[in-house]
Amino acid sequence: MPTLPASTLLLLATLTCLPPASAQSLSCGGRLSSVGDSKFSLVQKCGEPVSREFVCVPRPQVVWIPSQYPGGQPQQVVTQQCVPMEDWTYYRGEGNFLGIVRVFNGAVESVRDGDRVR
Repeated sequence: MPTLPASTLLLLATLTCLPPASAQSLSCGGRLSSVGDSKFSLVQKCGEPVSREFVCVPRPQVVWIPSQYPGGQPQQVVTQQCVPMEDWTYYRGEGNFLGIVRVFNGAVESVRDGDRVR
C-alpha cells in the first residue's frame, strides 16, 4: 500500500479539524454570536439590530394522501410550507457588509453577509 507524503497527511489532518462549513457566526465587538444562540444572547452580544423583518421561508413538508381506491396504498406528496422567521440586520460600519441573522424559534438559525455599506 502506498504511503502519503507528510505534507499531504498534515493537510488532511488540518482539514478534519476545521469546523463544518455551516458553522456561522457574527462578530460584535470581539464577541461572537453563533448558530444556536438564543435571541437574548444575540442582543446581549450584538445589541439591537438596525432592522427586523419577518420573512416566510419555504420548507419541504411530507403529506400522506389516502388512496382513492379501497385497499390502495396512500401516496406520499412533498409540498412547500411557509415557515415564519425573522431576519435581523446589523450595521458593521462603513465599507463593511451588513450582517444578517436569521432567527427561528427564538434562536439564531443562520448568519450571512448582506450588501456592502458604502
